Amino acid sequence: MRLRPYIPSKDFPYLAGWIDNERDHALWCANNFPYPVTAQAFHDFLEKTMERWMVCPFVATDDSGNRIGFFRYSLNPESSEGFLASVIVDNRLRGKGYGREMILLALRYAFEITGAASVQLNVFKENARAKRCYERIGFVERRVEQDVFPYKDELWSRCSMAIAKQ
Repeated sequence: MRLRPYIPSKDFPYLAGWIDNERDHALWCANNFPYPVTAQAFHDFLEKTMERWMVCPFVATDDSGNRIGFFRYSLNPESSEGFLASVIVDNRLRGKGYGREMILLALRYAFEITGAASVQLNVFKENARAKRCYERIGFVERRVEQDVFPYKDELWSRCSMAIAKQ
């Protein structure tokens, strides 16, 4: 697996196909842009977060260049804390270890290239599969904000997780 910068014109058509229902969309992006995702809404969101927090989007590919996953990463240089967001794997490949491998590569990038001392992420408690993946990698729960995200007739809790450089 390899990481590379996200290329809007080439990567969006693949990424857009990885979410095929409203619930998964909300779990992935906290409804920061509408479902179904459009290129305009997604790229507006990416641009806004890049300008505001220097969040950079990445794509994970297999050795043949096939797109496997996507995430965004930023570093707070003052605190040396990295932050992962919008983590997603092609829905046809979930449950096969690709997410774990992608996160491990993202952590290697964060620790070795950007000099992060720790990396944080948020995951909804209701996204148990993703949370278990992060825990197996070594992320630990720092805090849980109970019932902070409304989704239809539910209230989801947000878990803040972190891993320190080893």
